[in-house]
Amino acid sequence: MSDTPAREGNPAAEGSVVTASDETGADADASARVTSETAALQAISRPTVGAIVAGLAVVIVLGALTRYFDTHVPRWAADTPFKRVAKSIEFPVYAIAIGLLGNVILSKLALRDRLSAGFRTEFFIKTGVVLLGASINLKILVTAAGPSIVQALLLITVVFGFTWWLGGRLGLDDKLRALLSSAVSICGVSAAIAAAGAVQAKREQIAYAASLVIIFALPSIFVLPWLADVLGLSDAVAGAWIGGNIDTTAAVAASGAIAGEKALQIATIVKTTQNALIGIVAIALTAYFTLKVERTAGAVRPSLRQFWDRFPKFVLGFVAASVIGTLYLQSADKKSGAAHILIINDLRTWFLIFAFVSIGLEFSLRGLREAGWRPIVVFGSAVVVNLAVGLGLSVLLFRNFTL
Repeated sequence: MSDTPAREGNPAAEGSVVTASDETGADADASARVTSETAALQAISRPTVGAIVAGLAVVIVLGALTRYFDTHVPRWAADTPFKRVAKSIEFPVYAIAIGLLGNVILSKLALRDRLSAGFRTEFFIKTGVVLLGASINLKILVTAAGPSIVQALLLITVVFGFTWWLGGRLGLDDKLRALLSSAVSICGVSAAIAAAGAVQAKREQIAYAASLVIIFALPSIFVLPWLADVLGLSDAVAGAWIGGNIDTTAAVAASGAIAGEKALQIATIVKTTQNALIGIVAIALTAYFTLKVERTAGAVRPSLRQFWDRFPKFVLGFVAASVIGTLYLQSADKKSGAAHILIINDLRTWFLIFAFVSIGLEFSLRGLREAGWRPIVVFGSAVVVNLAVGLGLSVLLFRNFTL
């Protein structure tokens, strides 16, 4: 009798023997607990249709509010000292700010995590990038703006290489290095999304890279035209510098408008040339990560199917839209073709607004704290290199350029 309590309280105590049936029962109980816990976790993490729809509704409402401010703020400020500033600020600024405000409110109401399944940042921005391709006429770029192609290739190579190198020296994760390098050297958030698909980056890394792009792009809108005036740069050189250095297309348009109409035209051509290289960089990153970074020693060489599975397919949509848009503009009359492209551009703007709103809604200070100071140093240093190299190339390639 004295053995019974010992076995009940501790089957291994005092030399007692655990039978096979005891072990089987314990394993079954443990398995049942694990299964039930897994099911519970899956039930919690699996978003409901209602939550997705509600989250999408929040994004759409905030996106409409963004468009409202983007349209009306310049009118409200028309007769004030803030006229020039209000006219220069583009929708990404409003979208991020409104998204961040929504983030705070939903967090206070304990609703943000529940609705987050509807914050489809990647879907919105990938769709926007595909639609962006329709407005890029590759033939015009090749025939009318040869120097912009040379500048884009050299600038992307130098800045991407520097950012990748410095990120490695400071010990950044390879996926984050790829996002930051693509963003600062090509075209900001769009390039970061393309790189994220190629390297299979984490969602929070995308949000972090996008936030850095916006933070550094905003002051550039005003600083670069001012510096171009101080340095006495020609319209062509100023436009090339602005187009090659500011990381978002909307911010390039805003900054170019401040510098002048001719500078804006060159800035737009240079930026669209860089945009057209998104696909090439995505292909290169896909190959590098598939064949080297994530390939273990002794592993079988990755198949073409594995390469294709991780390739960001929306890049093909971007290229296809560019080809279709180019062919369409060649066959349609100028007036109707331009009108149709404007419709596509407006649709693209809506998707990009939704994307920036979602970035604001998903933004997490915890993610910033976890990433630390190193990504900021890498991105900031790359911006400085981009400015210096971009200025040199702009002067070299565009000093005698005329429209």
